[in-house]
Amino acid sequence: MQRIDYGLAELNKETTFGGEGGEKERHVPRIDMSDYEGRKQEIADALWTAATEIGFFQLVNHGIPQEQVDEAFAMSERFFALPSEVKAKYPLVGGTNAGWEYKAQVRPSTGTADHKESYQITLPRMEKLWPSGEELSGFKAVMLSFERANWALGMKVLECFRLKLGFAPDFFTDRHDPQSPEYQSTLRLLHYLGMENAKPEDFKMWRAGAHTDFDCLTLLHQRPGQGGLQLCPGKEAGELEWTDVEPAPGVVTCNIGDMLMRWSDDKLLSTLHRVRMPKPHESQGSRYSMAFFCQANKDAVIQGPEKRYDPITAHDYLQQRIAANFAKH
Repeated sequence: MQRIDYGLAELNKETTFGGEGGEKERHVPRIDMSDYEGRKQEIADALWTAATEIGFFQLVNHGIPQEQVDEAFAMSERFFALPSEVKAKYPLVGGTNAGWEYKAQVRPSTGTADHKESYQITLPRMEKLWPSGEELSGFKAVMLSFERANWALGMKVLECFRLKLGFAPDFFTDRHDPQSPEYQSTLRLLHYLGMENAKPEDFKMWRAGAHTDFDCLTLLHQRPGQGGLQLCPGKEAGELEWTDVEPAPGVVTCNIGDMLMRWSDDKLLSTLHRVRMPKPHESQGSRYSMAFFCQANKDAVIQGPEKRYDPITAHDYLQQRIAANFAKH
């Protein structure tokens, strides 16, 4: 595969992380979000430690009811079960991060398409992209409610980082304003394809190739029994060592994205991760997950307090990242 120069340092580095690597056990911190207002400083301290040391952490007592998560998973599975010709009526349009795609995302780390399909919900861009009531009754109501619940949780986490970085109160909330037409946070429904009839060589690939996220913060909901997420902190040179992040009920797994790493002058770590293929003793069926990407509004200017990087708008930053991931190699 010909090496591509992606323009951003984050992307050029990602092209070097496509190998299989080894495996290593690591501690992924769990952070209790209960009594948020009363414990905000304590929570902020715990989040800062996790985000500066490993870049991944898990939230418990986070306020999103398990019943709502289960409802969203059930509706997501119903969406992906629709005939392909129905889903194809709502296609992902280049540069919008909204709509349905099937095996279209190519990671710079691998140069091959992820073994999955996904449906992106980015609210200002959803005109004509919602399935009709006849096709999937109740889908829009469930997803709008779930989108907002994840946004609210994400803003609590970002407010804690705001405290540590010394920005003004509600700094990140104001720059992720869902009332603005510039809003570009995204709820992503994911269906990793089943491997029941796969050939042995298929298991040498990845369900999602190694990458860092290009948002500020990712909130991931996984289904128990449908693992595969792995992280690798540090982006060290040479052979990479991967750690499984197992799904558990009531847990939201979070990671820092490149946008927030840049905004923090590289203090907060955007950690490499991937979704591996199932092992022989694991379920070979479909894997479903749901991710909410806190992505700053298009007109937000990204620059840290120490001004380590030149300012760039969130729109320009995100467009460069999306273009690289859906480029034709």
